[in-house]
Amino acid sequence: MFELHGAMRGSVHVTGTQHPRHWDQFSAVRACLGPVDAFETTAPDDALPRLAHGRTGYHGSLTRCPHEYGDRPEESVYPLSTAAGNEPSPKTAATLTAVLRACADSVAQRDDLPRILDASRQRKTPGLLRFLNWAISRADADAVRCAAESQTAHRELKAAVAFWWTIARLFTAHPHPVLLPMLADDEGSLARDIHVLEWKTPYYCERAAEERALADKYRAEVASLRAQQRRGRARRRGAEAYPRTKETV
Repeated sequence: MFELHGAMRGSVHVTGTQHPRHWDQFSAVRACLGPVDAFETTAPDDALPRLAHGRTGYHGSLTRCPHEYGDRPEESVYPLSTAAGNEPSPKTAATLTAVLRACADSVAQRDDLPRILDASRQRKTPGLLRFLNWAISRADADAVRCAAESQTAHRELKAAVAFWWTIARLFTAHPHPVLLPMLADDEGSLARDIHVLEWKTPYYCERAAEERALADKYRAEVASLRAQQRRGRARRRGAEAYPRTKETV
């Protein structure tokens, strides 16, 4: 926890957290204005940080994690807002972001960062497992639904194309203006329906593959988290609890 004395008054909490794109990798830190973790808890308005000469409290957080393809860390800022839910001015937003970044950078450079991240893994793993198991069920269901949509569209496409050729042969043998709108590529025509079905068949097939891949990714992350959980329990047997630290900036 950082107690702010300078451009701002109040506190910023920094905790370890998972990588935004890899739920099983605890390699990021999150700095939050006010509550310990803005994604899990809230703080009363009078406990929110505020500018040194202002009365308005502010919500918001910044997540910092190693860059996957470069040396500079990645960071993402959760929307900053006043206690009333209003967007701060650009100058105030810049100040809030600078404070959050400084606190996150400070923790990211600590020698005991591995212990901080391990404590976060221990605290957040049960909730992540519940979320990932729900996400697996949803992705599996979406994959089945999309595969069924693709198969249905494929059957309807074959039937529509066969019907189009039947009408085309009938029109060739007996030209009649009533048949022409069904053959032309106009709104509501059979030809337009065929174009739509030609798009739907591969689209839903690709969506089904994407959902299956997503479910597989989540399953791998669940397996990784459970393995880390087991190793962590073995390491922590007989170990002391992780202490909190308080600093002034």
